[in-house]
Amino acid sequence: MRMDTKSTTKREIIRLENISKSFYLSGGLEVPVLHNINLKVHEGEMIAILGQSGSGKSTLMNIIGGLDVPTEGEYYFEGKHVNTMSPDDLAEMRSSSISFVFQAFHLLPSKTVYQNVQMPLLYQRSFVGEYDEYIRHALKRAALEEEHWKKKPNQLSGGQRQRVAIARAIVARPQLLLADEPTGNLDSRTGDRIIDALQYLNKTYGMTIIIVTHDESLAHIVHRVVHIKDGYVHEEA
Repeated sequence: MRMDTKSTTKREIIRLENISKSFYLSGGLEVPVLHNINLKVHEGEMIAILGQSGSGKSTLMNIIGGLDVPTEGEYYFEGKHVNTMSPDDLAEMRSSSISFVFQAFHLLPSKTVYQNVQMPLLYQRSFVGEYDEYIRHALKRAALEEEHWKKKPNQLSGGQRQRVAIARAIVARPQLLLADEPTGNLDSRTGDRIIDALQYLNKTYGMTIIIVTHDESLAHIVHRVVHIKDGYVHEEA
């Protein structure tokens, strides 16, 4: 059953206004990818952006995450006009307010679990907390047992590595978590556990989460579903 949406009418985190995106090939040929997208996301929501490969969902995620810029339209994050941000401001937004969980875990094989989770804090210019407190808190929120914290990634199962990736993504306590096909490389049982972990973060801590996926079964565990096809979006009623 779909989550109740009564608790999600909170402050606006994301506002996309008439967002379009094109890429240009050599010779100036324009390839439109996104078309006139309007979307609002509020604090505490858990949303699925659902679409097949080539639908434009990864491009949309990259724009929301500040990794790419729209060709047309306006993007506001927590009321700030992202279009006008400098590269330094965008980097700070990504390091302090937005985090990513990717289908590929991107863990450093030579580092322990604890050290992998610490990495975002080391690169965040504005961080003023205690490393150990934040790291332990993130690992516990991602439900990874302490007995694994000193291990290297190759000593863990796929599901455990994904939990490390989640802990690393939330260690800086971001406003928004973007999960790109978080269960794509996992078997169904392990994938279900990862979705359980994301739901736990949303329900227990009110973390705003956007899951970008082609898996239609995830539509039943989120507040809202945004379908994207050929660069156009619509929401389920």
